[in-house]
Amino acid sequence: MKQVGTEERSKGKGRPGGPPEVDVILDVNGTAHRLRLDARVTLLDALRDHLGLTGAKKGCDQGACGACTVMVDGKRVVSCLALAAQYEGREITTVESLTVDGEPHPVQKAFARHDALQCGYCTPGQIMSAVCLITEGRANSEEDIREFMSGNICRCGAYPNIRAAIREVMAEG
Repeated sequence: MKQVGTEERSKGKGRPGGPPEVDVILDVNGTAHRLRLDARVTLLDALRDHLGLTGAKKGCDQGACGACTVMVDGKRVVSCLALAAQYEGREITTVESLTVDGEPHPVQKAFARHDALQCGYCTPGQIMSAVCLITEGRANSEEDIREFMSGNICRCGAYPNIRAAIREVMAEG
């Protein structure tokens, strides 16, 4: 695992009278990142604001829309409800890492073929949920796909296209 640091921050345990800070090492997309964060920083905000990984979106900020979905140790996590410090030592995967050597992930290709992205805001979270759904072996039927993708909201209503993309990837193995 490659290890990189971030800009040096204050060495204290927080600003006097301010919130406590914590030192964390987050393993994101195969790279360890050393961060000094306010203890209340969410995983979503750490990814977006401290690491510049903006694929996960801040939609509802209440865990209801799924736009911020990332994978942690192979499972879906709504990152707006997760404190970054709780994820030290865990394998965090974001949509940015799905493309390998310029080649999009099969789910990304299927989303494009089926026009399952429309405005695109929810797409990274939808794709991460779909990848996890397939990896978890839970995309066995139309009902399963509908149920296990229900935590991801698409305001454009591309649900039939999203389900078709997932079915295609499942059919291709």
